[in-house]
Amino acid sequence: MSSLESTISEIRQYSRQLVRELDIVKGVYLGTGYTFSQCHVLFELSRHKALTLMELADQLLIDKSNTSRTVKKLVESGLVKAEKVSSDQRQKLFSLTAKGERVLRATNGLADQQVAQALEHLSEEQQELVIQGIQLYANALRKSRLQANYTIRPIQKQDNPQVARLIRDVMTEFQAVGEGYSIDDPDVDDMYGSYRNKRSCYYVIADCDKVVGCGGIAPLTGGDKSTCELRKMFFLPEIRGLGLGRRLLGLLMDEARKRDYKKCYLETLDRMWRANELYQKNGFELLEKPLGQTGHCSCDRWYVLSL
Repeated sequence: MSSLESTISEIRQYSRQLVRELDIVKGVYLGTGYTFSQCHVLFELSRHKALTLMELADQLLIDKSNTSRTVKKLVESGLVKAEKVSSDQRQKLFSLTAKGERVLRATNGLADQQVAQALEHLSEEQQELVIQGIQLYANALRKSRLQANYTIRPIQKQDNPQVARLIRDVMTEFQAVGEGYSIDDPDVDDMYGSYRNKRSCYYVIADCDKVVGCGGIAPLTGGDKSTCELRKMFFLPEIRGLGLGRRLLGLLMDEARKRDYKKCYLETLDRMWRANELYQKNGFELLEKPLGQTGHCSCDRWYVLSL
């Protein structure tokens, strides 16, 4: 069994144990008589004060029909009330009743007690580790779920207008406009045609037909044959922080190795802090001066990665 397979097996084993210890298997939250879905509705309504059905569904990560059934039972039980939205009579805002608030306080008390009793068996240092571990895993699950909405694929000819617009929009966002920047490079309007050779490739991240990210590799202009350049890797704000940059970067580095490159060079800006963080976390080393002859003299950060 590989290291990854062993890790997956252990995480699944302890996840099952956690589910059982938390009494989730029974489907009723801490013996309250309410389901986990119902209690989570109460939690979210307490946190947000009032939500529409769609907003609740988004918070709970379940479909609208299941949310509707759950909320209906809570309304029938007198824990939740519905009021029409003044600006749209078709919409309803849901909030807790006085009874709902009492039930929630009792439920929170039971939940706090359960956690407190468990924490008694851990030192302060171990408690911090638990928080960090849960947070890391929850964030990783979230990123994995959100990434499933996107496809990373080779650029197609019909992507050219969207890719050109994306490149220019993001570079303008970071004031990377004018002489010495790649925004006016001749390849921007035809990234598909410019990267159709054995030594180059270009990929896009797509949400259905919408291009939301892009990046590629090509021989470093003015460099040796064993060095490629990471080129025009940009992402729209809506997908930043989802881990898609790491995925695309890893894919491009694999493509570079397939093409017998030994090093990958890139140029960026200090103010593009997310990009710098991505490169540093993935092994790129900061250089004191640029390589090759890219013509992008306005860049102020240069990196190289040994492949």
